[in-house]
Amino acid sequence: MAKIAYILLCHKDPEAIIQQAEQLTAAGDYMAIHFDGRAAAEDYQRIRAELAGNPNVAFAGKRIKCGWGEWSLVQATLQALRSAVEEFPRATHFYMLSGDCMAVKTAEYARRFLDEHDKDFIESFDFFESDWIKTGMKEDRLIYRHFFNERKHKQLFYWSHGLQKRLGLQRGIPSDIQVQIGSQWWCLRRRTVEWVLKFIRKRRDVIRFFRTTWIPDETFFQTLVRHLVPEAEIESRTLTFLMFTDYGMPVNFYNDHYDLLLSQDFLFARKISPGAKELKSRLGRLYAAQGVDFQISNEGRSLYRFLAQRGRIGRRFAPRFWETESTLGRERELLIVVCKKWHVAKRLLGQIRQVTNIPAIEYLFNEEDTALPDLGGIQAALMKRTRHRRALLRMLFEYYGTDQLIICLDPAAIDLMDDFHSDRSSTRFLHIECAFSDDYLIGHAHRVGLAGERTPQLTLERLLPTIRNDILHESDRIRDAGYSQLYHLREGASPVENASQLSGFLNVSGGKAMEIAATHCLFDD
Repeated sequence: MAKIAYILLCHKDPEAIIQQAEQLTAAGDYMAIHFDGRAAAEDYQRIRAELAGNPNVAFAGKRIKCGWGEWSLVQATLQALRSAVEEFPRATHFYMLSGDCMAVKTAEYARRFLDEHDKDFIESFDFFESDWIKTGMKEDRLIYRHFFNERKHKQLFYWSHGLQKRLGLQRGIPSDIQVQIGSQWWCLRRRTVEWVLKFIRKRRDVIRFFRTTWIPDETFFQTLVRHLVPEAEIESRTLTFLMFTDYGMPVNFYNDHYDLLLSQDFLFARKISPGAKELKSRLGRLYAAQGVDFQISNEGRSLYRFLAQRGRIGRRFAPRFWETESTLGRERELLIVVCKKWHVAKRLLGQIRQVTNIPAIEYLFNEEDTALPDLGGIQAALMKRTRHRRALLRMLFEYYGTDQLIICLDPAAIDLMDDFHSDRSSTRFLHIECAFSDDYLIGHAHRVGLAGERTPQLTLERLLPTIRNDILHESDRIRDAGYSQLYHLREGASPVENASQLSGFLNVSGGKAMEIAATHCLFDD
């Protein structure tokens, strides 16, 4: 059975470190600790004294003074890793942790998971081809030498970087390695760790290269593991659940996140808020527990993304700037059906096609597989359609040889509605207002990834009011947008009332509008 040696990098809060070490070793696992060389010596001595009687705890042979983004973090990891390999010969896996991490599964579960998955768990994506780095320096991390810490000596850091660029002092990457990038929170098998340690003893050129790269803890182990281990034996993911805000800051977890954390498909979570005493206490007791049944739903990231992006007007962002230099054409009419229940809008469009000759296209800005003609590639992907939306619609008008076109939009696409409404063409909107049962909202949560098959009922009950209010807010925004030609089709209205609205929206006779309004089971789920 798997036995884990935890590699703990830490720099503060000796009491929490002692507690973390005792909790993780109580179930028979191991821990090797590196306490930052810049931290107080008395804190380090306290940790050593408190854990001196614990045979499952070891310490790095040398304390390194660590700095964010520096080689020192890799150096500290290697110091702790060497101690763990030497002190714990029965350890089968080595798992990187920080002082902000806590287990969200039992030791029993973790060992069974590792036994069933004989792989190395480490994020490793191609440095140059992937989009893992979202903003800031990318290639320059590698091809220039970085001697100063960007956070502590910002002016020197950018002066040195700029000087090398002006003088053309680029350097090559070792020819036989392909640089990878990913999270520094990994779990590696013993054989892999031994291969890595053997490799760096032989390849001093690789060490010299990474010593002066920027943020090497995101590239060093990721690159070496890919270089040494067959691809089939690598799972390119971390077993530590962590999330980041839009500003690149780690999301903190608090007391009310206990159930959420346990339902994620991860063994640990980071970062636990220092003030979340109850959460820390409950998670601390969890690791040594036995017979715990975990219901994995894994909706944490999508749920956070949904909640975090709900702001005030815009609900998160200010109105976007869209292209204004082009128009659909002053003589053209764009008819937009807006409905949250896509199947209802599609059912309505099917009837409109039968009764009128107006070309009607379903959710072309929401669904990748919407049926579209070949327009030279502009229709190929959602991102491209949205970026070139006016050009796309002009081409569709021309393709169908018409001055009238119907499209469907989700109510969340208020930015697209605003953009089309501002065009010189005549734009009319039909807002289909549906009733939303709890069962429908639960299904919606599953469809968009806010919930999984095993999401606890309590979590769903907490989530439903948020989803319902979000849908209502989208409807309010449409009503408040001031669209000059906005019509409403309501589930609770009579066919006569709905026919009146359809007549104005489609500019058709009352008879045709009634034929469409009387569509059988139009609002059925």
